[in-house]
Amino acid sequence: MKPIVNLGIFVADCAFRSARLPKTGETILGNSFALGPGGKGSNQAVASAMAGGVTHFITRLGNDDFAAMADGIWRKAGVTPEITVDHDSFTGAAAILVDDSTGANAIIVTPGAAGRITEGDIEARRALIERAAVFITQLEQLIPPALRGLQIAKAAGVTTILNPAPAAELPAETFPLCDYLTPNESEAELLTGLPVTNLAEAEAAADALLAKGVGAVVMTLGGNGALYRDKTRSLHQPIISAGKVADTTGAGDAFNGGFCVALAEGQPIEQALRFAAATAGISVTRRGAAASMPARAEIDALLARA
Repeated sequence: MKPIVNLGIFVADCAFRSARLPKTGETILGNSFALGPGGKGSNQAVASAMAGGVTHFITRLGNDDFAAMADGIWRKAGVTPEITVDHDSFTGAAAILVDDSTGANAIIVTPGAAGRITEGDIEARRALIERAAVFITQLEQLIPPALRGLQIAKAAGVTTILNPAPAAELPAETFPLCDYLTPNESEAELLTGLPVTNLAEAEAAADALLAKGVGAVVMTLGGNGALYRDKTRSLHQPIISAGKVADTTGAGDAFNGGFCVALAEGQPIEQALRFAAATAGISVTRRGAAASMPARAEIDALLARA
């Protein structure tokens, strides 16, 4: 299989839970702490590798303990890291403060080295991108390097995917570079200015994105599954349940990672959507994001049952 190349960021999620959130200048005792991997690109790369894809991940890290954590996670999943070590910065991290009584939270995200990914980092991996089956990126790093990656991949005939998360305004030239755009409802709303509260509205928003030059839209709809729409057809993929839902945090990343694998394997779009839905369906039965990504045997077993 030709490789899947993912450009994105890694951050270490540091989650603190307490009876309430502290006030300014106040120190309180917490109830629990969890340290885990985060970053949409990293999560998606783990999902692709776990699902059987030959996966390379382009990012920047510092030279520190969080970088070592990232390397261990990728090696366990089978991701090949394509890393620029930035000695003048640090590996990204997020401080997540959660109020146990209400679920309210306060979050500080510091991208660190990943916020310094440049177009030069992309040019250095041009040969890798040009021989890929699929190139995917998101919007957690700066837009110019993401745009450069899409340009290189598109020119080489590589299948291109943009997961426009977190939601952001995009230059008009971005859309024609995307064979597939994979927004959720809120991201589709921001990109089109149209509401997305039901399937008909999702189709209208998808049409607006197609008019901007996107090849096809794959819109994730939470509990309503996913919508595929291109200029000739529309497909609705319901969720594929694997059991009781425990945590939906990594569902979108699981879907995107599984979708990349299916496309890299040449699966027709109907099967690719089912494969992505099954990957996401298993991930939500487990806590965490990267830690919830299923192995290929689990995905195949669920599809056989479904």
